[in-house]
Amino acid sequence: MTRVLILCTHNSARSQMAEALTREAARKTGLDLDVHSAGTEATRVKDDAKTVMAEIGLSLEGHTSKTLYDVPDPQNFDYVVTVCDSAAEACPVYPGKTTRQHYPFADPSGGSLDRWRVVRDQLGKQFEAFVQALKEGRPVPETYADSPTVTVA
Repeated sequence: MTRVLILCTHNSARSQMAEALTREAARKTGLDLDVHSAGTEATRVKDDAKTVMAEIGLSLEGHTSKTLYDVPDPQNFDYVVTVCDSAAEACPVYPGKTTRQHYPFADPSGGSLDRWRVVRDQLGKQFEAFVQALKEGRPVPETYADSPTVTVA
């Protein structure tokens, strides 16, 4: 089974949403993925993240903010995807078999729910493209801008 870790600074918003969206994309395509998210620091899952995910039928209830060391077998992932620049800089070194991707997304924290929805939808498109590439045996998009289903504003 392919293992995916989505890493952000606090594991409170973007990485949590990306984890749920990636799981859902994998479920829809029938791809067997083991998906986790973590942060370089643990805080709490933000209420606005829960709200905008619930709007599309995905629940973050039961999700907790965690660090890399709280996920099972933290050094054994096929893909480590960072979704913010801070996490990309702090990301530990992984064995040669791990592919690292960096898809930076704006931090919606402190913004309106509309801003949260924009980031949620961007994450959804990016991680759908990521899962589809895995399903088809193609290389995953190298960058956020390389994703064929994402338009960068």
